[in-house]
Amino acid sequence: MGIWQFLETYGFVITQGTVVTVAQFILAAMVAIVVAVIAGLGKLSRNALIQSASVAFIELFRGTSLLVQLYWIFFVLPLFGISLDKFTAGFLSVGLNYGAYGAEIVRGAIQSVARGQWEAAIAINMTPLTRMRRIIAPQALAIMLPPWGNLMIELLKGTALVSLISVTDLMFQAKQINASTYLSAQAFGTALLIYYVLARLLITPLMGLMERVVGRRLGRS
Repeated sequence: MGIWQFLETYGFVITQGTVVTVAQFILAAMVAIVVAVIAGLGKLSRNALIQSASVAFIELFRGTSLLVQLYWIFFVLPLFGISLDKFTAGFLSVGLNYGAYGAEIVRGAIQSVARGQWEAAIAINMTPLTRMRRIIAPQALAIMLPPWGNLMIELLKGTALVSLISVTDLMFQAKQINASTYLSAQAFGTALLIYYVLARLLITPLMGLMERVVGRRLGRS
């Protein structure tokens, strides 16, 4: 079967899967960003309890497989009375996993802000919250955006694993088509191109735009 005939026959199903993949990506990215900020700041906290909890979370989710975490959240948590539908379990697992990696980006970016900026904010008697909001965070954001762009692309690719708990995303639909037709090249080739287009035409330009906007606000060319 030619590629155009393949798309005519299965285009609607693939489109449905792509929509689910984009939804999983957006929701997982939101979870990852919130988790990264909380855990990253928590790791810098002077409170030993908050710092220990943040370090434990980061090490657990960075040190274990995303696939195992996905199975734990979907299959094991119900044994403890916490049941999540497969769609929620999918984006939550991906978001928590990549949020742990993002937490280290947040921590590193904040610590990379020049010491003189901290001292100047303290010298003019800014409160810690105001200092972070008006001086440190904007500069840290400019530092962390490039690595966050790479992380978002990895997160998009990581969403393919949710197909293993039967979330009807792009990869799930490609596997279903392949199982019934054995058109492996067309099914997985189409999926490959769609993932590439999403990363190249959605994530990369968006992150580039954010870098330019933040750079202009900081007076950088």
